Amino acid sequence: MVDDGARASGSRRGVFDSDDYDTDNGSDGSLGSSDCKGSDASFDVFSKIIIGVCVMEKKALSPPMTEILNRLRSFGEFEIINFGDKVILEEPVEEWPVCDCLIAFYSSGFPLQKAEAYAQLRKLSKSAYHFRPFLVNELEPQHLLHDRRKVYSRVSKPGTGIFLGGRGLHRSFTKVAMQAGDNHSVMIYYPSAAGGGMKELFRKIGNRSSEFHPEIRRVRREGSYIYEEFMPTGGTDVKVYTVGPEYAHAEARKSPVVDGVVLRSPDGKEIRYPVLLTPAEKQMAREVCVSFGQAVCGFDLLRSQGRSYVCDVNGWSFVKNSYKYYDDAACVLRTMFLEAKAPHLSKIPPCLSWSEPRPLELPRQGSSVMSGTFGQSEELRCVIAVLRHGDRTPKQKVKMKVTQDRLLNLMLKYNGGRPRAEAKLKSAVQLQDLLDATRMLVPRARSGKESDSEAEDLEHAEKLRHVKAVLEEGGHFSGIYRKVQLKPQKWQEATDGEEERPTEALMVLKYGGVLTHAGRKQAEELGRSFRNTMYPGEGTGLLRLHSTYRHDLKIYSSDEGRVQMSSAAFAKGLLDLEGPLTPILVSLVSKDSPMLDGLDTASIEMEEAKAKLYEIMMAGQSCCECTNEPWMVDGAGLPPNALELMKEMVHLTKKITAQVKLLCKAEEERLADGLNEEIPPYDQARALGKTNMDVDRISAGLPCGSEGFLLMYARWKKLERDIYNERKERYDISKVPDVYDSSKYDLLHNAHLKLDGLEDLYTVAKALADGVIPNEYGINPKHKLKIGSKICRRLLGKILIDLRNTREEAISVAELKNEEVKINPDSVGPPKGKHEEDNKSQKSSVKSDSRRSSLTSEKSNTDDHDDKETQYRLDPKYANVKTPERHVRTRLYFTSESHIHSLINVLRYCHLDDSLEGEPPLVSTEALEEIFETKELDYLTHVVLRLYENTEVALESPRRFRIEIMFSCGAALSPLEASPRFRDHTLPVLSPSTLQEEGAFLSLNRLEKMIRAFAMPAEDFPPATTPQGFSGLFVKGGGVLERLASLWPFNKNANLKA
Repeated sequence: MVDDGARASGSRRGVFDSDDYDTDNGSDGSLGSSDCKGSDASFDVFSKIIIGVCVMEKKALSPPMTEILNRLRSFGEFEIINFGDKVILEEPVEEWPVCDCLIAFYSSGFPLQKAEAYAQLRKLSKSAYHFRPFLVNELEPQHLLHDRRKVYSRVSKPGTGIFLGGRGLHRSFTKVAMQAGDNHSVMIYYPSAAGGGMKELFRKIGNRSSEFHPEIRRVRREGSYIYEEFMPTGGTDVKVYTVGPEYAHAEARKSPVVDGVVLRSPDGKEIRYPVLLTPAEKQMAREVCVSFGQAVCGFDLLRSQGRSYVCDVNGWSFVKNSYKYYDDAACVLRTMFLEAKAPHLSKIPPCLSWSEPRPLELPRQGSSVMSGTFGQSEELRCVIAVLRHGDRTPKQKVKMKVTQDRLLNLMLKYNGGRPRAEAKLKSAVQLQDLLDATRMLVPRARSGKESDSEAEDLEHAEKLRHVKAVLEEGGHFSGIYRKVQLKPQKWQEATDGEEERPTEALMVLKYGGVLTHAGRKQAEELGRSFRNTMYPGEGTGLLRLHSTYRHDLKIYSSDEGRVQMSSAAFAKGLLDLEGPLTPILVSLVSKDSPMLDGLDTASIEMEEAKAKLYEIMMAGQSCCECTNEPWMVDGAGLPPNALELMKEMVHLTKKITAQVKLLCKAEEERLADGLNEEIPPYDQARALGKTNMDVDRISAGLPCGSEGFLLMYARWKKLERDIYNERKERYDISKVPDVYDSSKYDLLHNAHLKLDGLEDLYTVAKALADGVIPNEYGINPKHKLKIGSKICRRLLGKILIDLRNTREEAISVAELKNEEVKINPDSVGPPKGKHEEDNKSQKSSVKSDSRRSSLTSEKSNTDDHDDKETQYRLDPKYANVKTPERHVRTRLYFTSESHIHSLINVLRYCHLDDSLEGEPPLVSTEALEEIFETKELDYLTHVVLRLYENTEVALESPRRFRIEIMFSCGAALSPLEASPRFRDHTLPVLSPSTLQEEGAFLSLNRLEKMIRAFAMPAEDFPPATTPQGFSGLFVKGGGVLERLASLWPFNKNANLKA
């Protein structure tokens, strides 16, 4: 059964609105107000057309229906008869009123079969006055809307159902009841890689429309459901309302999938914004209307990854609180009724005497933060930010050789039985198998072979206990934080009748690097600050831009869990969302590992840098920093007494390790005595959205977060072993960053443990890390430039594409405005009609395409999605918004420290490339000094590029578009000096500052010239694909996406630029 309102359709619910009906030309069934002379006089001679309203009283008396019926009465051509509940439910159909046109649709309690009998009865009657009424919505097809399977079958091609025949679903998916009706509950299940859990969507209750349940991880088995892939829609729902096949209105709202908070206006109504439909979406609306025989119909539309999909058809639906829509709907219905019953009158235009006056246009606000030389006539067009993740736990790795059959068989189980192939274990099932095997082996504390010494056995047993403790940590398995590799190293040769078999393997367990509660808080607060400072003008700022489809937002993340969660927390603050991070992550963030992950492309050069750095440190060389440009020398930033500091660091590391070992033994004794039972196990699932520390654990004297004393001891013991090899008498300078990470982490999060010497260790480790870390990415500026360009080549290419696409879009809009002024400089008329808007859109596309083709193939296939998304626009005819044409593009790239160092190095040293000899730097001398003195690019370090357009400068002028580069070193404060660390473990993120001299002008053309040599050319980007990660694709995709895309035959051309 179907409610006439919007039916809950889960992550696919929408409210999208676009008017493509001609409101100016009354000759083709228009909606426009025209001369109505003769209209009333004509009808003096004829009987009025009787319109029967055969619906439940609750629907017949609803505000939208009342508004539209009143308008129909005002035409003077119709008589409205409301049947009423008593007649509909109690009277036989033979006694129902006679009418010429019938409005009848199902809602709760409505006897649909009885209404069908009434329509059929009128058809069979011999009386001249009892011919079959004209049905606005056909009655029989309304039965289809009761069953979602029949809906999908009607809109899809034969043989392209959505049922998967028992395939496993290992990514985000949606579960909806097969019977639509009053069951509005929709469940979205999230994969463990995104944190797991389930979100339930339901009919709005107060200000809530969904609830997230992190503890639910098992799919409900009872009942009949349809399972569908989850499709990310950027946090916005779209609903389309048709009135006949030629008119479609659409509205957008915040999706309940994101945080479940319903945005309401001061009068309590849900906030929605009318938006324009693309040509393909208009055709979809027509097809839905015709296919189901429902002239007045609402359906849900998904806009996902540059394409549009119909996901649910709701039946009779009206827009609420839109007088312009009421006018349009009344005029369309009038035309339909007259064409059916009095076609000779259908060409007479309606008189809209009741029309509300259009709101006065308010003065346009400025949109530039700059108030000096460039701020008077500039518009902000694009914001691009590259950000490091937030505060995390130290990254850890355990390596051990294994010979036990249990572990070797496990490797063969998950590598396909290939004796020389490695196995990667990341899913919950795989890690549970490994934990079960490890639990069996730990009590034996043996390696499975004759040991060379007792010490080797003890070390092996210690590592097994370490692995077991890591796998048991956190309350549930999450692939974001733990993964295991099993690499075969020795084999038993194949003999007669027996296949080759591995006899020894290297097990590598990687864990840690988890975003802390402080990291989540930092990212969320930075997102909030970003919203308030980076988007000037427009009164309510970014939130209004975003909700009105004037903000084109995309968020990209690397594959690392801490980076993904940082991006979700930032988005939560940026868009003022509420609730856990998992739904936000799945809905708004796309993974792009090739662009934001990995150091393989520069591994050789980085090893060279480390080798040279080791020589400088061990030789005790003092780097000369007395020049005006100290950053130009090899090894710049290294302390002069580096070797002495290394010795001191080794000593202090041993001191800390010994203290933690005692704490670990004390914990084991308490556990043996059962004294720790009052502290519940740390649950990583529930901690994903927390931004405050675990007071219970800290007050009990336990380490912060999920780390117990055993893992804390293993962390420090490994650092002690790795930093200095006593047998070889050699320091490993690559472990300096790890010692610094651990000492800073414990100063921030475990200060309550009062480890003696920890503050001294932090001071020594920081002095070394400030010299070692920047030089790992290049021993001198030219070397840094070479390494940086290899690591962030793809990212730089994508940034250039973002800026170029923004420029071309802005120029197209400006040219169209200029053409309109030339044609009619004094035009103040009503909004353009459908055909004029389509022509305008086509002209814009043609101009933009021709220009792009002349820019040496600057546009890439990868950014096809960007172009399509920017076609989604606010509808200026319906929206009461001061600047409906204003549009801002935002691209956020979340990555790790390596990409931040690389990007900074390219920006500050690009002028040193031989091809740019003689060019001045992109950044000022003061900025070069500031970055050099900063040294540490801490958590949430970010680089921001803002593109401004000066609308008073000629389009062809290089000064039309200006770039502003901003930089913040993140939370680069000492925990010894920042008092908040004792309160909530959180260091504040420093505000960004500009890297250009005051009054300096950096054009977009010059930025392109300076970094083009280090960026991936647009033509080298691979063809556009569906973004990885949480897009909700099934593991065995098997053409599911293609089948959904083929719901509409005309959608095959959606990839072509309109």
